[in-house]
Amino acid sequence: MADTHKEWLEQLEEQSKAKQESFMTGIAKKLGRSRVTEPPAHPFRGAPDFWRTFQWPLEERIERFTDHFKAAGGNVERLSNLEDVKAFVVKLAADMNARYIIRQQETELDSLGLEEALPEANLSVWNSDPTENWKARAAEADIGIVMADYAAAYTGSITVLSAARKGRSVSLLPTVLIAVIPLERLKTRLGEILVQFDERGREQLPAGIHFISGPSRSADIENDLTIGVHGPGIVYALLVG
Repeated sequence: MADTHKEWLEQLEEQSKAKQESFMTGIAKKLGRSRVTEPPAHPFRGAPDFWRTFQWPLEERIERFTDHFKAAGGNVERLSNLEDVKAFVVKLAADMNARYIIRQQETELDSLGLEEALPEANLSVWNSDPTENWKARAAEADIGIVMADYAAAYTGSITVLSAARKGRSVSLLPTVLIAVIPLERLKTRLGEILVQFDERGREQLPAGIHFISGPSRSADIENDLTIGVHGPGIVYALLVG
């Protein structure tokens, strides 16, 4: 019988290790071979050198991202500048008869002047009022608008980071999502994006890192594919520049 809490935990750990040994030894015996007790050698780690340097030129990145994002059920528009983004949002809101819109509190989105351009819509800016229930505002929104932090052409993925002014709910809860992607943020490989998080270090990582590849989809129930169950059912990627 253990005299202290620490001794009791040590006993439990020893018992657990003994059960693991017995279990693994039994598997090895049934397979007719000796126990492997040393980890296997891994002479190669991570991506090969040629892949670390692999790059597509800009026009090919645009073409590949467009093909891959559309293949996943998303929509892609090539726009020249933020004025074109504003015109696209205004037209989409009119076509949808959208009454509730939410956007991130980002400088580029501030400059669009959507509040004045959409006087009939209830347009909310994430975290602009600390007393507001922002998850509820996002859940009722017809359209959510975000600035993409990155995008990867090879996988057709958009990366959106969470921050105080960039709540994840803006991209997760509205019926329709619009992601604005400046062309300088469109990379070839996902690895180009991920390595930046490694370089930041754990203490500097954002609260959330979200990869969006088209509309929300689920086939959890009887493998029946359903769109828009866990997030926006329609996603527009606006390539700007």
